Amino acid sequence: MASSNGNFPATLPVLEGGKKFDQWCAKMRVIFGFQDVLDIVKEGVQEVDSGATEDQKAANKEAKKKDCKALFIIHQCVDMGNFEKISNVTTAKEAWEILERAHAGNDKLKKVRLQTLRRQYELLQMEGNEVVGAYFTRVLSLTNLMKSYGERISSQMIVEKVLRSLSPRFDHIVVAIEESKNLEILTS
Repeated sequence: MASSNGNFPATLPVLEGGKKFDQWCAKMRVIFGFQDVLDIVKEGVQEVDSGATEDQKAANKEAKKKDCKALFIIHQCVDMGNFEKISNVTTAKEAWEILERAHAGNDKLKKVRLQTLRRQYELLQMEGNEVVGAYFTRVLSLTNLMKSYGERISSQMIVEKVLRSLSPRFDHIVVAIEESKNLEILTS
């Protein structure tokens, strides 16, 4: 939702501790994109040399404004504990990198988390009294988490997982879908 001035969303996501860092990052990337500062956060601002043209100096000044805007957004979207980690940095890129190092974990930890998610995915079954929509939401939530750790899962794989893990009361529907549809064109 946009605020009355159209510049910022009415509510911003706040990173509290390190909980749900991946989801917070995804939301922040969208906000940075909306505010046209995503490149600044990723790549930083390049300094211009003393012999720069007026156009280059103006472009650098604009980039520095965007950097301040991005840093302001980051400051607004972290709790006090995370703010203390980034309070002395002067660029959005530095702040973002500090938060990533503090919360994203190393590659080994990501691999362990992905293995745990894969196991949950393999064992996932629809509960006997569960509504199909709720089960589908559980599957999508889990697959989105797996994707955030680098797993490649196609829509077809998700559809196939749902069809083979529905409760037995849906067996006749699953057979009808498999017989009448090309599963390669169904999407999740």
